[in-house]
Amino acid sequence: MILEPNQRPKLSGKTKDSYNQFERLILEIRKKKLPEEIAFVINRHITQLNSVEDMGKTLRNQIRKEQSKIVGLLAQKLKIVPINYFRKTWFVLGMTVFGLPIGAALGVSLGNMAFLGIGLPIGMSIGLAMGTRMDNKAKEEGRQLDIELKM
Repeated sequence: MILEPNQRPKLSGKTKDSYNQFERLILEIRKKKLPEEIAFVINRHITQLNSVEDMGKTLRNQIRKEQSKIVGLLAQKLKIVPINYFRKTWFVLGMTVFGLPIGAALGVSLGNMAFLGIGLPIGMSIGLAMGTRMDNKAKEEGRQLDIELKM
């Protein structure tokens, strides 16, 4: 059984938005059948967040931190991810893993390192394609939470 985050009616602005998103994430996680050890770890993160007294930036930072840990745990251990999780992850990876080497190869082969920047959009496209494919596969297999996280 996953714990309930504390109700915080006095929140406002970005902190309220972040907290509402966290509550929706927990609601979506509850819909999945989780092993006890994973539920225990998630409950520890919720307890950690519930212990924060601040209602401002400190709380917002703690929400992001705990939310990120929970999503990472679910992705790593159970392969359960939010909507567009892989697309967002592979967007950056595509630029660095594929784009920079492609750009460097173009720059060296053409004798002008100004072509380094051409590889970035190519890598970005490759990353987006790979991430989208992985997100679609997760959805087909029922491993996707019905929430898209805005960090």
